[in-house]
Amino acid sequence: MLQWIALAILLSICYFRDPLRPIPGPILYRLTKWRLALDDYRASRTRTIHKLHAKYGPVVRIGPSEVSFASLSALRQIYGAGSGFERSAFYSMFDVYGRRNLFTFASAEDHGRRKKMLHHAYSKSAILNTLIVTPQVERFLQLAQKGVLDVYSASLFYSLDNITEFLYGGAGATHALSGDVNDQKMIDDQRDPARRRLTWFSTHARWYVKWLSRQTGPIQSALEMLGMYPQRKPFVYTGIREHALKSASTYKGADDGNSSDGTIIGRLNMYELDSLDIASECADHFLAGINTTSDTLLFLFWILSRPENVAHQEKLIEELRSAGLPSIPTPKELNSAHTPYFEAIIHETLRLYAPLPASEPRVHRQDTEIDGYYIPAGTVVSSQVYTLHRNPDVFEDPDSFIPERWLKNDPEMKRWWWAFSSGGRMCIGEQ
Repeated sequence: MLQWIALAILLSICYFRDPLRPIPGPILYRLTKWRLALDDYRASRTRTIHKLHAKYGPVVRIGPSEVSFASLSALRQIYGAGSGFERSAFYSMFDVYGRRNLFTFASAEDHGRRKKMLHHAYSKSAILNTLIVTPQVERFLQLAQKGVLDVYSASLFYSLDNITEFLYGGAGATHALSGDVNDQKMIDDQRDPARRRLTWFSTHARWYVKWLSRQTGPIQSALEMLGMYPQRKPFVYTGIREHALKSASTYKGADDGNSSDGTIIGRLNMYELDSLDIASECADHFLAGINTTSDTLLFLFWILSRPENVAHQEKLIEELRSAGLPSIPTPKELNSAHTPYFEAIIHETLRLYAPLPASEPRVHRQDTEIDGYYIPAGTVVSSQVYTLHRNPDVFEDPDSFIPERWLKNDPEMKRWWWAFSSGGRMCIGEQ
């Protein structure tokens, strides 16, 4: 009996000394990080956090030292330029070859230096003048015209060929859409269902993944027999990372001293970076550009193809035809045309089906206050696109696909639209 009393007293002390105690949230999420990890394992983390916000409000505690926010004030404070918030340790799982890159740099200073090297290549003027996209669209449509199309694989091939041409030019451009089997095999990791399981372990039990990766010989065979590997070894993205190393080496070998060829690898070679840093950066853009593009395309195709959205599809076709555009316009031609409904459909697709809908974790080295709550240094704070884009006070009937909402030019909706994040760490590939 005395032991139970002592335990109760100890728990009470911990509870009242908990600096995050005033923040609302379910008791199990307060006590252990594994409750949210379970949601993550069930592939319901993002929707669960969304439900918690619906129940508890714009500030919710989702872990012993993790808080989710769903307000514009928090968005500005956490993600705004000069906020002092850095990317959390979560992002280190995206390091490539053990090197940091634009996506994984924690500090704003490191990120800013690397971004300056690449910003021009991703500027609107550069994207509008690119000659890469149109030929890939032609190849995609040629596949579609042959009959039944595996749109999932075709979208991945389309994304792959675009991003490798943009990154490497002749040093590493792929031809998956044209039927190159070796190039197509490069994204087998992307299509492997076990990838999500590996991602879970890499996020919540990184030590275990590192330990597994070191095992060889009889021990590895025994572990494989027991099903202890979340994904086959070697682990995820092997093909993509091998291609990045090979392309970097090919480019270096063919470099004639003029590295201003417009490719990402060309721009990186203009600076004092070693070959592994360059390969890591390119591999990161490689990975970031494939699923984001293909997932958005897939959702766009799917939502427009649904019977209830035939009218949207017809209206889109009518607008594009009346705009006087060629059947496959260049980016510059499309940008110059008056196509508000086309832009509304893109915005609405990214609102409902943002390719990265989940939390974007940040930490601050000092104690701070967000939305009236004290946040100790080291606390993980975040916002998630999924919840911001479904605020019923901003987006009427938020779960419905209504492109017309964007024709109203509502400034409030624009403030809540967060498909590419915001501030200094917003997606460099927005354009």
